[in-house]
Amino acid sequence: MEDKKWDLAALASIPLIMTLGNSMLIPILPLISQQLHVGPFQVSMLITVYAIVAILLIPIAGYLSDRFGRKVVIVPSLAIAAAGGAVSGAAAWMSSGMTTYWIILAGRLLQGIGAAGAFPIVLPLVGDMFKEEDDVSKSLGIIETSNTFGKVLSPILGAALAIVLWYLPFLAIPVLCVLSLLLVLIFVKAPKKKNSGDMTIRQFLADTRNILREKGRWLYAIFAVGGISMFILFGVLFYLSETLEMEYNLHGVIKGLVLAIPLAVLCLASYAAGKWIGKHKKRMKWTGFAGMGLLTLCLIITGFSSQIVFVISFFSLCGAGIGMALPCMDALITEGIEQKQRGTITSLYSSMRFIGVSLGPPAVSLLMKTNHWVLFGVMAAISAVGGLLTLFAVKPEQDKTDTPQARTEPAAGGWMMREKAR
Repeated sequence: MEDKKWDLAALASIPLIMTLGNSMLIPILPLISQQLHVGPFQVSMLITVYAIVAILLIPIAGYLSDRFGRKVVIVPSLAIAAAGGAVSGAAAWMSSGMTTYWIILAGRLLQGIGAAGAFPIVLPLVGDMFKEEDDVSKSLGIIETSNTFGKVLSPILGAALAIVLWYLPFLAIPVLCVLSLLLVLIFVKAPKKKNSGDMTIRQFLADTRNILREKGRWLYAIFAVGGISMFILFGVLFYLSETLEMEYNLHGVIKGLVLAIPLAVLCLASYAAGKWIGKHKKRMKWTGFAGMGLLTLCLIITGFSSQIVFVISFFSLCGAGIGMALPCMDALITEGIEQKQRGTITSLYSSMRFIGVSLGPPAVSLLMKTNHWVLFGVMAAISAVGGLLTLFAVKPEQDKTDTPQARTEPAAGGWMMREKAR
């Protein structure tokens, strides 16, 4: 792992910058609405269009990475994301009226296309790069930490840049993407790809269907846990953001700093979990289950009081639970699929996480019209489903720690998960 620390640092820049490129805009949406003279629905489309196009294209990017190589997909994707950010920034800088809004929206669509082939392809590439399972788990923990750190930094940085110029966050996106692109070009040495370029799409789809048929029980469970975790994270962040602004009159950087508290706890938990689980698959399962259990318990407790310090304190513990669970899910799915299909399967997992991100805020906005207990009771019930799936559907094989050995690719039937005898 030590000899690939620069490769890993360059790859870790991708989730950091992709997260900044989207989440920096969330705290300044009211300001964008004011500057462009558009309503809440129209300004929310700047986030929605980005998310929808990414969700649709992530599986295609995963397939292309399996067929032609990870780096071959990541590099042009970062360039497309940079171009999309540049289009939005230039429109905000040089045009006016509704024309500005539509050009910015087109730029965000282009940015979503690029995002689909960037961060989601990092997960399978990390799985390809390392032979030792312990190194894969630690590296995925670092990647997840970088992703979370982007969430910590984005509300603060977005608000700070908008103080200077309201469209400066748009202009920052291409700069950040180009920086990440250069790091990948210079430092990332993708492992030689096994020859699968002659595989037809029909053969590839047949193999993917076979994997989902053979391993669907645990794969679908992990897909669901990833989606549930992001649904709850972004849903409760939306609740906190609205509450801080409407009831406590906190705005801009100050609000961003408060939102960063639970995200910072999540960030630390992700890093610690990645180091703790190592190559032990049983430990991955039980750490993930403990994380979902902690998340469920803290959501239930949060429902008993709407006092803001109480809510932030227990949501910080919720962040710790999510931070424990996600690196375990990342490692289980990355290490459990052989290289030639790893990009496609992990991209489906990334799509589910993206769906959770997209659905969380609107669902919570509807639940906020009920009462505090109903909101957090529903969230706790959804989290409990994720915990039960981790407990009963995710069944790793017995760890083989008697003799240390390098990781080998799983056989066609799969070595990581124990299926019920037919």
